[in-house]
Amino acid sequence: MRFLTRSLTGLFLLALTLALLAAAAMVLGGAIRASLEPGGPGRPAQERVVAANVLTLTPGTLTPILTAYGKVEARRTLDLRVRQSGTVVWVADSFRNGLSVAAGDVLMRLDPAPAQEAVALAQADLAEATASDAQTRAAVGLAQDDLAAAEAQVTLRAQALDRQRQIAERGAGSSQAVETAELALSSAQQAVLSRRQALAQAEAAVDQAQVAVTRAGIALAEAERALAETEIRAGLSGRVDGVTLVPGALVGANEVVGRIIDPTALDVAVRLSTAQFALLVDDAGALVPAPVTLGPQNLTGRLDRAAAAVAEGQTGRMVYVALDPSTLAQSLLQPGDFVEVRIEEPALNDVARLPALAVGRNGTVLALGPEDRLQELPVEVLRRQGDDVLIRVGALAGREVVQERSALLGDGIRIRPIRPEGADLVPLSPERRAELVALVQANAALPEELKASLLKDLQSDAVPAATLDRLEGRMGG
Repeated sequence: MRFLTRSLTGLFLLALTLALLAAAAMVLGGAIRASLEPGGPGRPAQERVVAANVLTLTPGTLTPILTAYGKVEARRTLDLRVRQSGTVVWVADSFRNGLSVAAGDVLMRLDPAPAQEAVALAQADLAEATASDAQTRAAVGLAQDDLAAAEAQVTLRAQALDRQRQIAERGAGSSQAVETAELALSSAQQAVLSRRQALAQAEAAVDQAQVAVTRAGIALAEAERALAETEIRAGLSGRVDGVTLVPGALVGANEVVGRIIDPTALDVAVRLSTAQFALLVDDAGALVPAPVTLGPQNLTGRLDRAAAAVAEGQTGRMVYVALDPSTLAQSLLQPGDFVEVRIEEPALNDVARLPALAVGRNGTVLALGPEDRLQELPVEVLRRQGDDVLIRVGALAGREVVQERSALLGDGIRIRPIRPEGADLVPLSPERRAELVALVQANAALPEELKASLLKDLQSDAVPAATLDRLEGRMGG
């Protein structure tokens, strides 16, 4: 009985020993597997410190650049029209689309035969009117002579009447002779009146003949002008556009046969929103002559004027940029081109430029606080300039803010700030360096060349921030 009890006790102790040995083997195997995994054994959880680029807010004076798009327009454009219908008999070689002409150049000619005939007829009419004028002037002279003769007759008749009256007073004459002399004097006076009327008619005929001469001269001038207008000349210097003429073509009166554009006088029409336009006016509401730069060619100009009204169906304001003629000489701009316009706004004080990613959607930035922890602070965004923003610095002067926000950064997060001046190297303590060296050496997945480069970097007193970020990412802390 005692033997059986001892046997059962021994079996129980043996089973317990084997169970303990199996448990120890499992723990040992798990430890060995954990040690063989990449990254080494796990460490206690610790606060994650994220590296972030920071910059210092320094207030200053900056000039915002307003970017818009506009259309090039010609300030001086001349439509060539023919004043009379006719047949084209000659077209200049330079009167073709795209070629240049100078002011005064003959561009085309119409058939001059009808105009020449009109000039000849006008000359004949003028000669006829001139001859009629000379004839009426001669008639005036004759009428004056007739009047003088009639007046002389009146004088003689008056003298004869006086003699008859004197004879009658002496009793030698008769009353009948006196009456006869009186009748003769009355007839002479009536003849004077007739001659005066004839002279007045002759002088009126001279005036009418002079009017006819004037009209004939005007008609001749018009005919000569019509003959001169059979030659179409360039009214200004520029480049030709819209020409489709060939010799033999028929053109109508007032028909447009081409267009001349002055390439040295170009404007750019730019449509701005009302808010953008408000940034370019002074206190009196007048448009400021702000400097302007155009597109990749860097042509210069200035804001010249604003449209007087808003076109139907449009919004905002239309402003015009006057380009510098000295820069247009070497440019390739043509009317109708669309160009990028960069307008210099009035300068802003107490502002700083930040990357657009530094400002959140709620208008805040992450500023560096005590113990390198972030603080979310509101800012006033004044302008957006491409990938940058201009903010009012105010009380944030001298504070460091994060350049690029990410999902890992937020209020209260501790960071390792990377500053622009010499902040790309991070000093390491001996313990930290030994830990990183062991991490690199234990990672069998790294190529030998990369491992050697990392170990070389870790031997320095300060480690590049990019290297440290990569290693900490592999360590999970």
